[in-house]
Amino acid sequence: MQAAPMLPEILLAIAGMVLLMVGVFVGDKSAKPLTYVVAAALFAALALGWTTPHGDAFGGLFVADKLAYFAKALIVIGAAATVLMAAGRATPSDGSGPMRFEQPVLMLFASVGMMLMVSANDLMSLYVGLELQSLALYVLAAIRRDSLRATEAGLKYFVLGALSSGMLLYGAGMIYGFTGATNFDRIAASVTAMGTPSLGLVVGIVFLMAGLAFKVSAAPFHMWTPDVYEGADTPITAFFAAAPKAAALALFARVMTDPLGDAASAWGQIVAMIAGLSVIVGAFGALAQRNIKRLMAYSSIGHVGFALIGLAAASENGVRSLLIYSAIYLFMNLAAFAFILAMRRDEHAVETIDDLAGASQTHPYMALALAAVLFSMAGIPPLAGFFAKLYVLSAAVDSGLYVLAVVGVLASVISCFYYLRLIKLMYFDAPRDAMDSPMPRDLGLVLGVATAIILVFILIPSPIVATATAAAQELFQR
Repeated sequence: MQAAPMLPEILLAIAGMVLLMVGVFVGDKSAKPLTYVVAAALFAALALGWTTPHGDAFGGLFVADKLAYFAKALIVIGAAATVLMAAGRATPSDGSGPMRFEQPVLMLFASVGMMLMVSANDLMSLYVGLELQSLALYVLAAIRRDSLRATEAGLKYFVLGALSSGMLLYGAGMIYGFTGATNFDRIAASVTAMGTPSLGLVVGIVFLMAGLAFKVSAAPFHMWTPDVYEGADTPITAFFAAAPKAAALALFARVMTDPLGDAASAWGQIVAMIAGLSVIVGAFGALAQRNIKRLMAYSSIGHVGFALIGLAAASENGVRSLLIYSAIYLFMNLAAFAFILAMRRDEHAVETIDDLAGASQTHPYMALALAAVLFSMAGIPPLAGFFAKLYVLSAAVDSGLYVLAVVGVLASVISCFYYLRLIKLMYFDAPRDAMDSPMPRDLGLVLGVATAIILVFILIPSPIVATATAAAQELFQR
């Protein structure tokens, strides 16, 4: 069966259309039940992907391999966790109205787009998957129509996203023009036969990379991130920070190393520059932030920069380190946003870092979990975040990118300030009015599981490391 490798995506697409019709007839009161159905559908698709055969489908437009499955596992975990986090906050007393039934359905359609784009084996299927994801995300950013901030965030994201899509399409057109193909395998053969990449091909690669850099919010294409993170509803922000980041980083790795692997001399230095700028912007941009969502936005820019350091190495070890970093960062993000969603006082969300003051006295277990996550994000050994940074920096050193590795280390030291400042607020400042208690069950589950994975990685790193290693090896053997 030609469509067999694509069965998980087909399952989710059908589920999305059915659930959309259910929501139309039942209304917004179906929103919370739909979140659980969406989470179940996502995990069912992941299980189905485990049993479906790997290989190409639809004339080479779609490929199911170990890299795709690794990325899809992260997409499903990130999407399902954030859907459950939204369910834990789906009450009309949050000041912005009840959750709309379209929200979980749009998150499902965005996940389908992500899964399609990480399996893309052609520039056309890449763009279709990318736009399916992007169109759903644009609507999600502005889904709180009664919120001025959400409307502004959605508009900014849409305008800048359309610009980035145009740049990506222009780059894809240039690559097609100078290689005569859109299929990744044929592009790779053409680039190999070309020897030294032509100027036109280099221009196409640069525009393609600009579009992809926007999708991962890497500097200097990061300008939308703080405003969208702050303006979008917090469960949506958590979704933006988790699943799309993992998908876009995996796509970045596939596009650069599969069809354009022999043109590494043309794109390696550009990726290194983007990575270096991202870690610097992330480190310094977060220092002055008082809004915790804006702080997390600049933190995400820095972490994306670290992941791209692995890609800049242009080696199998580098791609492996990028995948490991993506997985660890996903769990750190989920834990952090579960805590942010639980920051509520008198049934209203609070978002400033000063509201964390004295949290260790009012919510000791939540504060302890967040402290572990923040130490991990800062790269303090022996937590998972330390090993994530160690992998990418080692790959950079092995490839001779000494300056980039030093920039990464210095940026990591600077970023320690704002992570430790949050811990200082929780443990050493006088408590303010206590946040609402108890923590919703769905948020507590996500926070507990994500924090446990960060801690267990110290003792049992092999599930993530071995899977990432196998994915990188298969990608370089294609």
